Amino acid sequence: MTQLTFPISRIEGHAQVVIEVEDGKVLSSHFEATEMRGFSHFVKGTPAEQMPVITPRICGVCSTAHHVASVKALEDIFGVEPPPLAKKIRELLLLGQLIQNQATSLFIFTMPDRLDVPSIFHSLETSNISVKGVCDNIARCSLRIRKAGTDIISLAGGQFIHPIKTIIGGVSSGITPEKAELMKKELNTIIPVVRILFNHYWQLSISLKDRIGTWGDDEPTFYLTSTTPTKPSFDSSRIRILSPDGVEIETFTASEFRNYLVFTENEYSYAGQTSYKGNIMRANSLARINMTETMGTPIADSYMSRLERAFGLPTHPILLFDLCRGIELIYAIERAIEILSEPLNNDITSVAYTPSDGEGYGLVEAPRGPLIHRYNVLDGKITEAEFVIPTVHNMLAIERALTVAANRYIKSGQINLELEKAVGRVVRAFDPCIACATK
Repeated sequence: MTQLTFPISRIEGHAQVVIEVEDGKVLSSHFEATEMRGFSHFVKGTPAEQMPVITPRICGVCSTAHHVASVKALEDIFGVEPPPLAKKIRELLLLGQLIQNQATSLFIFTMPDRLDVPSIFHSLETSNISVKGVCDNIARCSLRIRKAGTDIISLAGGQFIHPIKTIIGGVSSGITPEKAELMKKELNTIIPVVRILFNHYWQLSISLKDRIGTWGDDEPTFYLTSTTPTKPSFDSSRIRILSPDGVEIETFTASEFRNYLVFTENEYSYAGQTSYKGNIMRANSLARINMTETMGTPIADSYMSRLERAFGLPTHPILLFDLCRGIELIYAIERAIEILSEPLNNDITSVAYTPSDGEGYGLVEAPRGPLIHRYNVLDGKITEAEFVIPTVHNMLAIERALTVAANRYIKSGQINLELEKAVGRVVRAFDPCIACATK
């Protein structure tokens, strides 16, 4: 038996793909997380009220989602309902994370696959693109868009890495009209930049299919999200499941997830896997777009209509994850502008609470899918903490897609060198966060 090992770059965290081949036949494809973090173990004994500033350290990229999920888990235990203004500022915070993440995944991680270069910084000649004098190449455009997301996180979360502004009972303060107006002005300025860059990305993606002859694994699966069907909210309270033929078949709360999702460990990776009653699922952007009736903002809805005309909905090819990220990037900018146009410092931002013991669940839709924090608290301290990470929902789908790629490029004992690029494209399509998935 021969083992082919591919280290994976341009993802969050450290992972590798191992494909086992015997007599020219693909036996298995494994996506292996190669690091172990241990957060669920070392937070035991931590004062519960410190969790919102500890759990963002799970990941510097996903820290916003962990911050909000942690607060919501404690609010569940303490019986706290944050005021409307706090929820609005939390929504803005999560939109900032979505902008930052989708810009990174689209233009820094996967754009090089479209351009067939090692990175967007590798060849400025290859990366040149005119954006009405605002940006003169893809690298500068990409970093400017990403910065808009980080600026929103800083505005709504107090700081970009490991935000602190979401507190038990609400948020620590509102946002002044002056700061909101400055942020809104920048977002309005970058919308044409995003559109031209995303249009370029879309066309490159179509050409990519022509070059490699496939969109990858295009077989249907079940889909999983916690966003709402219209004007997607990333701070919702229920998880939804879509059948492969496009029918929503389940909806449940975070506390009920074990009744529907099966989590299993494996011997070759520090990241586990979830399934829907044993069936492969996909989370992340493709799942959300497949399960959204309308984005509720004009430009994003125009791109969603374009996707439906070209590929139908629900749609299943995995490389369409990336086009869905572009739609979400535009939606997040449009929705953030809407929120910033409203008063954000004209009401109370938090309510008092009394700490108590018990079990609580916090749910948010992270860029990679539903994130659940579950805490048990006794005498004010954490006795058990569980983190159900979005990436684990995609693990089985990633491995199936890797097997599809391996069977395409391994024939009669010969390996097409395109396999190495295909392996990277497959993994990056799912935008996995291994730092989170290994906890």
